[in-house]
Amino acid sequence: MKSKKLIITAALCGAGTMKSQTPYVPVTPEEIAADAVACAKAGASVIHIHVRDDEGKNTMETERFCYVVNLVREELAKANLDAILNLTSSGSKFSEDMRLAHLPILKPEMCSYDPGSMNWANSYIFANSPSFLERLGTLCQKEAIKPECEVFDGGMMGNIEYYMKKGFLSSPIHYQFVLGVSGGMPGNADSLAYLLPKMLPGSTWSITGIGKDHLPCMLLGLAEGCDGLRVGLEDNIFLEKGVLATNAQLVERACKLGELAGRTIATAADARELLGLTKHV
Repeated sequence: MKSKKLIITAALCGAGTMKSQTPYVPVTPEEIAADAVACAKAGASVIHIHVRDDEGKNTMETERFCYVVNLVREELAKANLDAILNLTSSGSKFSEDMRLAHLPILKPEMCSYDPGSMNWANSYIFANSPSFLERLGTLCQKEAIKPECEVFDGGMMGNIEYYMKKGFLSSPIHYQFVLGVSGGMPGNADSLAYLLPKMLPGSTWSITGIGKDHLPCMLLGLAEGCDGLRVGLEDNIFLEKGVLATNAQLVERACKLGELAGRTIATAADARELLGLTKHV
């Protein structure tokens, strides 16, 4: 019988949300760690982490990544909180080596796996080469890190099946549908109706919508029995039109929506069981 527990992921800052857009986006190591604690307290069982440099810009520099993640772990431990860390592997302007380097050092339970390239927001190439995807899939299996397959466009479903057949991904797949990015699939019911039947057997799935599609995608996901909802300032900066949100507020709202839909909010231990994760540290 399908579990009724709902996994809430908090995507804290992403690569692009800036202080000029919202003062609430965490960019310093201390802000990221504090938001991780606040979101775990609010009900998030998964924390999705990108890292910024001293100027607040996206970075994949290994030493910085390790510093931030270790600080997050320390602050969660101080607060006696348990959360699954899901570290990004995205970063088109960085080398493939740098995009992978932090993973075997930090040994997170999850990492992002973007199964294809696209013209992101019709402004730049969101690059994920076949060689990179093979390397990342191999590394995930070696280090027992669960890939979160972030699906932005329909063709990525076929790519996941391809890498599964070739042995670079293993069952069960966890899909993270990221809808509403210009250049990808829109955040509507038609997109979800296309994607869901193409999931591989035994898979789990979560959903988020970008910007104005954020709340509609949460409601669509709950209506279709999703395993998880992703929220956070990476994807959307508003609680409602004209009202800026904090990450914790977005987590709290997702929990309330889940409860209204008859779902129990998953703890980190619940999420580990649902996703089949290996806890390393």
